[in-house]
Amino acid sequence: MAQAQSAAPAPENAPFEVEQVFAGTCGFCHSDGGRAAGKGPQLMNSPRDDDFIRSRIKLGKQGAMPAFDGAFTDAQIDLIVKYIRALKPREG
Repeated sequence: MAQAQSAAPAPENAPFEVEQVFAGTCGFCHSDGGRAAGKGPQLMNSPRDDDFIRSRIKLGKQGAMPAFDGAFTDAQIDLIVKYIRALKPREG
């Protein structure tokens, strides 16, 4: 079973570097910044809609993905969804 990392929420005024947050929080399971499957699925070109992805980040999936509700604000989760939607294959 996946365990949530003990990440405290960032202060409200702290910059939210989504790529860095993704690498440190999500990258263990979603390889290559979400571009490849790892322990979790590839997120680049996901057929899931934004509401599904947003809900999965907040609520997790029993035995597969921890819930991050409380670790991220709704605005930060929206930035993560936007990051996922913008993923493209790496050059070279």
